[in-house]
Amino acid sequence: MKIRNRYLTKLAAFVAVVLVRALFKTCRIEVATEVDGCCPYEDTGDRRFLYCIWHDDILMTCFAGRPKKMAGLVSPHQDGSYLAEAMRRLGISSVRGSSKRGASRALRELLDRVRDLHVAITPDGPRGPRRQMKSGIIYLASRSGRIIIPTGYACRRAWRIPGSWTDMQLPKPFTRIHARGGPAFVVPPNLEREELEVYAQRLQAEMERQEAIAIAAVSGRGQSVPAATEPAEQSRRAA
Repeated sequence: MKIRNRYLTKLAAFVAVVLVRALFKTCRIEVATEVDGCCPYEDTGDRRFLYCIWHDDILMTCFAGRPKKMAGLVSPHQDGSYLAEAMRRLGISSVRGSSKRGASRALRELLDRVRDLHVAITPDGPRGPRRQMKSGIIYLASRSGRIIIPTGYACRRAWRIPGSWTDMQLPKPFTRIHARGGPAFVVPPNLEREELEVYAQRLQAEMERQEAIAIAAVSGRGQSVPAATEPAEQSRRAA
């Protein structure tokens, strides 16, 4: 049963934020970045980034710290209303749109907002396939000139909340969480459609590398950083 009353939506979001925030307070959270001054939970000065986040890591991103000067693209459907209200309570601005509906308008608004805010993008949303990179974030980086920060999150122990096409990762109490931001992923300006897909594949590889590092960190295998994948290195050289 979906809640369509906006007051009940606000109440549901308030309760969810309070409970999830309390849960995360019991956890041991480590935040690491490969680029100085790019942590979304700290003041980055005048620099603004595009943060690439898998859809099932949304909760991890929102609650592993307190994002500063952040905006995010949210589905226009009712499920997105819960998320948008929760984001508002966390101090995160929302832009309603998706890859299928309202995409052009939402991307234009994001391009405007990126001047003053960081932007978090879930490149596999809103309908999947799970953890398969779409080119929207590459387009946004190419048109805005902003650097993409690929991210990775892992919990030693977590619940998986099932969804229609992906699960949502929710840490269990008192577990260890590792959140990380990868190297600067630079996209050249004004890419053509075919080039967007090439860079999307390169970003996919770097996201998988970040996840592997995060999993190693919480599993006790140490935090040795695997070598950057060749596609990610090529993207930086191309910049």
